[in-house]
Amino acid sequence: MTARAMWKAELCLDTVRIPVKLYAAIQDTATHFRMLDKSDLTPVKQQMVETGTRTIVPSADIQHAVQVEPGEYVVITEEEQEELEPSPSRDIVIRQVVKRSGVDDRWFDRPYFLGPDGDTDQYFGLAEALQDDQELAIAQWVMRGQRYAGAVYSDQGYLMLSTFRHADDMASIDRIRPEPDRAPDDRELKLADQLISALEDTFDPYAYHDEYQERVRDYVLKRAAGKTIRFPKAEPTQAADDDLLASLEASVTQGRRGGRAAKK
Repeated sequence: MTARAMWKAELCLDTVRIPVKLYAAIQDTATHFRMLDKSDLTPVKQQMVETGTRTIVPSADIQHAVQVEPGEYVVITEEEQEELEPSPSRDIVIRQVVKRSGVDDRWFDRPYFLGPDGDTDQYFGLAEALQDDQELAIAQWVMRGQRYAGAVYSDQGYLMLSTFRHADDMASIDRIRPEPDRAPDDRELKLADQLISALEDTFDPYAYHDEYQERVRDYVLKRAAGKTIRFPKAEPTQAADDDLLASLEASVTQGRRGGRAAKK
């Protein structure tokens, strides 16, 4: 099946603009567990409740806030959050080009494929130039209300884009680096070299599997072959008291209003 682009943009190198499409380079292959009621095996879901009264709070009544002191919050409305977001743009602006060997791998966060969107000559020209020189194009862009910094680089003749982790998120090795008691002697260095040489090989990422996920999937398939649990439809129940009924009716009414607002 043909991959579907998740975003369209333009690579901007000074006055040169190269139309590109962004594709996900990571996919979720994990087995996800559902939560069921132990008594009748019907699915259950999480809800927002007040910490004190345990009253269910409709999603429309949820506000975002930041705690500044214990028990003190600054409430940020949706409108205020939108005002704080960077201006939307379709530009991936290249700020500088650096040697790939000069960027520590710890900075790389999430990779994406960049495909051409019409102009293939400039696209493949840039990919080849970055590949030949072993360089990274450091870029900035805004996507889905968030500003990113990252690197454009070439892989097997095509362009890739990887987001960077922020400097504030990087822990300093000085916090954990122990001081050596002494320098290793020649015998210890020679032994270490021998051990490394014995393990030298070509890296094959497909040789490493998520063994836990494989065991889970295999177990689920075997169980499903013998017995598949089908969820029965929940029977309508009468509310225990008027307060619960009123709360449910209010939640349904609010949901209908939200649906009409979304259609507008």
